[in-house]
This record gives sequence, structure tokens and C-alpha cells, in this order.
Amino acid sequence: MATAHNGDIELYYDTFGFPVDGSDDPAIICIPGMGSQCIIFADAFCHALVDRGFFVLRMDNRDVGLSTKTDASLEYTLSDMAADVTAVLDAAGVQKVVVLGMSLGGMVAQQTAIDHPDRLRALVSVASSCGDPTLPGAAPEIVAALMKPGEATIDAQIESDIESRRLWSNPDWFDADALRVFFAAVYERQFDSGGGLRQYAAVMRSPAWMNALQDLDVPTLVVHGENDTLVLPEHGRRTAELIPGADYLEIDGFAHDFVYQMWPPLIEATTALTARTFA
Repeated sequence: MATAHNGDIELYYDTFGFPVDGSDDPAIICIPGMGSQCIIFADAFCHALVDRGFFVLRMDNRDVGLSTKTDASLEYTLSDMAADVTAVLDAAGVQKVVVLGMSLGGMVAQQTAIDHPDRLRALVSVASSCGDPTLPGAAPEIVAALMKPGEATIDAQIESDIESRRLWSNPDWFDADALRVFFAAVYERQFDSGGGLRQYAAVMRSPAWMNALQDLDVPTLVVHGENDTLVLPEHGRRTAELIPGADYLEIDGFAHDFVYQMWPPLIEATTALTARTFA
């Protein structure tokens, strides 16, 4: 078990592929979304990136998985979570990296680019937002499902998660049986259904960061799903507009679940973006 430390916060991470041995070798770190553990980036996804030449890191954000669970009195922000990312990079001996974040993880990735631009080779923001308060929100029933309190037992939590996921998944790609297996693996690692709400509170108390995106000077790819009902496509389009020179990829059929059907275009676009940083 590999861990890094940012002050009193212990952060779990693991790696795939051969460690980088120079600043020009491509490393990538994958940051999960609200309440999600690092295994949402499946082993098969990480190995696919290794096959493209990447050294891959994936991490549990604070308050989920095998990382530290904070006390409710600790009022942290996206900048604190970005510092967690650099702590993992330091522990792994990685100087520059492609930072890929999904949903809330995309916000952490953006904040890492703002606060620590010297550590980024490139930024990949997936199914995320830029903090623009004028953008449309999700439907009330979807917000309610996202914010509902946790269940008392693992079995009840799994079924609750499946029903919530149904609201922001492509019905053609939705597989309740596969999700049941996945969530069982998640809660076998660690069962704490309140961590996501503490992370959401961190976003809400963070200073606005959308204006800082306009000053970024880092190769950027923004990826969104045409069917996303949780973070609507307008959020991805706006993010790409704000970041100078950003590429934008809207994936047909992709909603707001990290399913294998959207891996190939994401991996292809991420590889192409990274290759350009060597020119």
C-alpha cells in the first residue's frame, strides 16, 4: 500500500507501469469524482494507458477510500485537495504529470493546474465544470439523489447507489448487475458514505476559480458527454472556452458514468494531447 502525506492527511495511491526516470517521461494521475474511490479508474483502463506509454497513478481523495477521513470541523477547499495531488506526486517521485480528473476530480485537476502549473504536463478535465454560477444545473430529482444521506448497511447503500446512478447514466449502457459487483468491491475497500458530501462542501467553500482558468498556460483537453444529466454539457463547453487553446471532445452516448464504452476516445485524445507536449 503506497501512501503520501499532506500534513496530517494520509493519501492512498497505487501505480501501473514503469516509474518515470526523467522529466520528459509521460506520467498521468487519475483523480476520482465526488465520493468515488480510485478504483472507478478500473485496472483495465489503467493498463490501457500503460499500453500507450504512460506511467499511471490513481489516488483516493481525502474523505474516501483508504485515504484519511476528516473531521467535519476541518473546512478544506479545492486548493487543499490540489495540494493532496502534489503530495502524491512527490511521494511517487514524479515532477511533471498529466492530471486527469473526473467530475469533482476535474475541478481538483483544474485547481492543481492553477495552483501548481509547474507540475503539469497537461490537463484533462472530464465531465466537470468551471465554477461558472450562470450555467444550468441538474434537475431537482438528480440533485436530491446526489445529496441524499448514506444508508446504514452496505447492501442498502449498494442498492441506493445503483438507483442514483440510473439517473445520470446512459440507459443503453446501464448494467445494474455490473454496478452491483463494482459497488460491492468499493465498500469492501472502505464503507463511509459521507465522504462525498464533505468533498462537495469543499467545492462550495472554495473561492471562485473560473477567472483563473483564463490565465492557464497548459495544454488542456476538456471531455464531456452529450447525454450528461448531472453536469450538463454546457459546463464542459464553457470550461473549454475559458482555458486558452483547450481542445474540446464531446463523446456520443457518454453520460456521467465512467463506463468502458467511453474509454477509447478518451484514451486516444489524452494520448494525442500528451504527444504534442513532446514537440
